[in-house]
Amino acid sequence: MARFRRALLPHPLLTLLLIVTWCLVSNSIALGSIVLGAILGVLIPILTLPFWPDAPKALRTARMVGYMGVVIWDIVVANIAVAWIVVTRANPAMRSTWVVVPLDLRTPEAITVLAGTITLTPGTVSADLSDEGHALLVHALDAEDPDAVAREIKDRYERRLKEIFE
Repeated sequence: MARFRRALLPHPLLTLLLIVTWCLVSNSIALGSIVLGAILGVLIPILTLPFWPDAPKALRTARMVGYMGVVIWDIVVANIAVAWIVVTRANPAMRSTWVVVPLDLRTPEAITVLAGTITLTPGTVSADLSDEGHALLVHALDAEDPDAVAREIKDRYERRLKEIFE
């Protein structure tokens, strides 16, 4: 029975995420949307199973929820800050800069979440990952001290991701 469940739902959390995402994209929680989301949520993980060489390790869910809270808060604050800069033109001499963030993370999933988090936060964009995966190149819209930006990314995001994934 467990083998059948594992074959039908190789990544149950991904299935749930796909169902919720489909309902959000279709802007409907009608039965038809939920059923189509469930079909997609079952088929997509099964069809992409060969591209998942290693099963993701168990995540620390409580810490992930806390991380998501920090990220959502940072996105709201950064949206307000960037909007203020654009609307008031308060800083005509923005200090746009490239920041190299050395990484302690080693798992591809954790590095991907970090890069996505940085890109989702207005004012910063992940631009490149070093060949060895030991550094991330980030563009900051307005940064007085590039080293402070790197320290903030490591302390605010990378440290938490290391607790979640490693």
